[in-house]
Amino acid sequence: MDGGHCRVYAVVNQKGGVGKSVTSTNLGIGLARHGRKVLIADLDSQASQTVSLGWPRPDELTCTIATQLGKIIENKPIDPLEGILRHAEGVDLLPSSIELSGLEMRMVNAFERERALRRLLAEIKPHYDAIILDCPPTLGMMTVNALAAADRLIVPVQPEYLSVIGMTQLFNTVALIKKHINPGLQIEGVLITLANMRTNLARNTLAIIKEAYGGSVRIFGQPIPYATKIKEASAAGKSVFAYEPNGSAAFAYEKLVREVVRDGRQIGADVRSAKEIEPDR
Repeated sequence: MDGGHCRVYAVVNQKGGVGKSVTSTNLGIGLARHGRKVLIADLDSQASQTVSLGWPRPDELTCTIATQLGKIIENKPIDPLEGILRHAEGVDLLPSSIELSGLEMRMVNAFERERALRRLLAEIKPHYDAIILDCPPTLGMMTVNALAAADRLIVPVQPEYLSVIGMTQLFNTVALIKKHINPGLQIEGVLITLANMRTNLARNTLAIIKEAYGGSVRIFGQPIPYATKIKEASAAGKSVFAYEPNGSAAFAYEKLVREVVRDGRQIGADVRSAKEIEPDR
């Protein structure tokens, strides 16, 4: 492998509670099920991704993404694999902690502050086929770094009015990053999450999203359902594939993974045939 074959996906939305961490977990583990070597990087100082993958005390970890980024902005050498944790389902995690909050303040005066994460990932990418960036619920320094470092964006959106409004601000930010910092940045697609498509609100909001953005941005075809099992899986430190392999959430995330794999066949290993998932009826 070399860094040129590693694709970086940022899972981003400045609105909280739309399923970014859950999507990062299940996209990453889903790609691993298809033969990719995958790293998930937690970019949120609240460390929700780290906790949901089974490390409930992130502030006790000796090396996190804040440690590595601190070395980058100070121009110190790094071991690109230091601090990376191995999850039982075949993905690696670069964890976060509250230390990242302090580091963001330090980055304000750092040289090329928007590119610090890109410089770190340049050291890490030769070891992976795909890197998933779980972004914080803001358009602050870490999200800007993620947009500067990513190849593709996946935007989880809950089918409700306020989420649609927030997408405009996000896409304006993406346009600025693309123009001034990362011209290769592309939106992989908008993913409808926490969806109860039996309600008029969800169906009407999805129609509004498709009308407003469907001509320029892909809307992934399979919404992620609102399912208690998704929260239970996160609490257990597992993906939905391990927690309820024949459930509707596993079916929906497998559909997402297959779309992403189809669009990125040039990266990483040949696709290993993953078990077809059919939802419980």
